[in-house]
This record gives sequence, structure tokens and C-alpha cells, in this order.
Amino acid sequence: MSTFEIHRATKRRAKLRLGMSGPAGSGKTYSALLIASGLGGRIGMIDTEHGSGDLYADLLPDGYDVLSLTPPYTPARYIEAIHALEEAGVSTIIVDSLTHAWSGEGGSLDRQGKIADKSGNSWQAWRQVTPEHNALVETLLQSPCHIIATMRAKTEYVQEKDERTGKQVVRKIGLAPIMRDGIEYEFTTFFELDVQHMAFVGKDRTQLFDGQIFRPEMETGRQLLGWLNAGIDEPQVKRNAMPEEQKTELIDSIYRAESVDELFQAFSLAYRTANALPDPEALAELTRVKDARKILLEVHNEAAYGVAA
Repeated sequence: MSTFEIHRATKRRAKLRLGMSGPAGSGKTYSALLIASGLGGRIGMIDTEHGSGDLYADLLPDGYDVLSLTPPYTPARYIEAIHALEEAGVSTIIVDSLTHAWSGEGGSLDRQGKIADKSGNSWQAWRQVTPEHNALVETLLQSPCHIIATMRAKTEYVQEKDERTGKQVVRKIGLAPIMRDGIEYEFTTFFELDVQHMAFVGKDRTQLFDGQIFRPEMETGRQLLGWLNAGIDEPQVKRNAMPEEQKTELIDSIYRAESVDELFQAFSLAYRTANALPDPEALAELTRVKDARKILLEVHNEAAYGVAA
């Protein structure tokens, strides 16, 4: 007898997963804030752009909160920042910018290069780095908050023949996000912004904007919210206490962490486990253990190297 469950396709209420890419000056931060305001509720921004998150403090009537994220931009530190805003009670998290987790100092490319240089094995380095990056993507997808992630974009050009003049001309063919290939497919909707602040929607599961070119605004967020709420509620999840043996194992894994990166990999697993039950009491205890271990690791690093973790 089959152990698979088959159910009738039913649209359920969901949380937004919106990705936006664009070159410098395309208005990614500005557009993200307007859309987040249209979604309603409290907004929290993870700012990796050296204080740009505070530049629009007067843009929204109710304001927004900013969490400044500085190097190293490891996926683990992004995960910690996302969890911090979730625990602070925000409704929408803007990650500005997600690109640093890929190509910034301490990001996946940087870590892969350093590991490969040390080991001499590029493939082995990717085997270590890829799960860390996947954990960040999973955190974005599983968050109980709406997620808007901005990404820097690179401009691609091709040479082609101008039919009117017969001369070779250079034409811009599109903007690719500076992230792991295929990242746009992780999102519900993906906007590509140009320097005129216009959005082209190349991928849109909502079908609200598919193939359109428009300027993002608060109404964009309201339209997305209407689509997200046009479904049945998720079944109520019964709260289950985490078994003591399982909680002890998770606490032990946190205590065994020998670096800040290892710590947040261990805590990410603990967070997902407690959140899936859900067991808020266990999550609070695991968070306290993580915070205590982080302090010890930072003190150790300062003593050994004269720098914080």
C-alpha cells in the first residue's frame, strides 16, 4: 500500500518571496520599501550597503527598522540577522543586498576561493560552501515573514548588426543578478529594475505582472498582498514540545561549535527544528545557549588574534 498522500490542489494563503535585481541607481532599496509598505505591518531591513538603509527614513509614514550587517558576509551571519528580525516581530524583511552573501567579503565565492587555495581542491571547497549557501536560501523560503531580497546586477552586452546602417553596434541584452545561477527561480516573483527605475517582470507565479514593465510603488505591494491572501488559511499546527533528548543533542551541537560559522550552522538546524514543531520555549532556550556560545567564541578570537569573530 502506498505511503504517499494525495490531496486536491488548493491555493493557500502565503508569504511573499520577492526578488529584485538591478544596477546601481536603479532604485532597488526605494522600490523595496514602497512595496513593503503596501504589504502593511512592521518592516525590518538588513542593510549591507553601508548605511543606505537609513537614507529613506522619511519615506514611509510608519517608518521602518534597520539591522546593519557588516563583513564578513557569510550565509550564517545573514541567517542570524533574519532570525533576529523574526524574533523582533517584523512582518516584512527586506534583505538589502543579498549579493554580498555570494560575492562580498566572507561570502560564498570568497570562502570557496580561500578553502580551495588552502586545500588545492576546488571541488571539495564547493562541497563545503554549497550547503552553507543552501541553508540561507532555505531560511528565506521558510521564514514566517514576507521576504523582499534585492540583488546587484551585472549588465550583459552583445555585438550585432544594425539593419539600417549595416554597422556593428553594441546592445544591452539584459541584467543578470550577481548571485548563484538560477536564484530567481526560488522566488514567487522576480523584478528586474533598470536605471529609469522601471521593473520588468520575467518570472511571476502570481500572474499579476507577468511580462509587464512598470514602476514599483505601494500599490504593487497591495496587489501582491491581495493575491497572497486569496486562499484558505493554513491548517492550524498543534504545538508540540521538543523531546528532551533531541533538545540536548541540539544544545550539545551548539556547544561543540569551534567557530562563529560552525555556531550558526548548528543554530540554524536548531532553529528550524524548534520552529517546525513549533516549540517557542525550546527555541528561546536554544537561542540563549547560542548567544552564550557566541560570546565565548568572540572572546577567544579577540584573545588569539586581536579581532572580533
